[in-house]
Amino acid sequence: GVVPPGVDISGDRARPGDKVLVSGTLGDHGVAIMSLRKGLQFDTALQSDSAALNGLVAGMVKQAGSALRVLRDPTRGGLAATLNEIADQSGVGIRLHENTLPIRPEVRGACELLGLDPLNVANEGKLIAVVDPAFAGQILTAMQADPLGRNAAIVGEVIEDPMQLVRMVTSIGGERVIDWLHGEQLPRIC
Repeated sequence: GVVPPGVDISGDRARPGDKVLVSGTLGDHGVAIMSLRKGLQFDTALQSDSAALNGLVAGMVKQAGSALRVLRDPTRGGLAATLNEIADQSGVGIRLHENTLPIRPEVRGACELLGLDPLNVANEGKLIAVVDPAFAGQILTAMQADPLGRNAAIVGEVIEDPMQLVRMVTSIGGERVIDWLHGEQLPRIC
């Protein structure tokens, strides 16, 4: 691809106050592939979300190109690993809000059944964007106008944090650290 003049996108450009966006539902690909590999069947048909995102990104760049600081695909290690990588490269922390994360009920249910964290599940056809907060609404609107971004959401913000942690405010108001996944993601046993 070609990066237009004036657009500087890199993993080390996240700044406190920036907004974190995802282009759609999380974990669809990983759960779909896992169910096929393991011969699991669910009441609903889960499908991989693999897709080329060049059109979606072009729309985002056209809307507010210089406001895009970081673009990443959350494939290996899912959202958790990708955000930890960005926090590490930029020297910042990231705060997510659990109630804003777009996760399909069937993906959440499959992960609960298997003892997996949907934030560590692989994604295809999704992206993470860290953007200037003044343009977050415009970029979100541009994302949602594209069929591949119709479920896009603002899921958090970049914060000052010398420990460079990714944290999540839970649906009940607590906070937990979203750490790097060490080794293979294994189901909970209790």
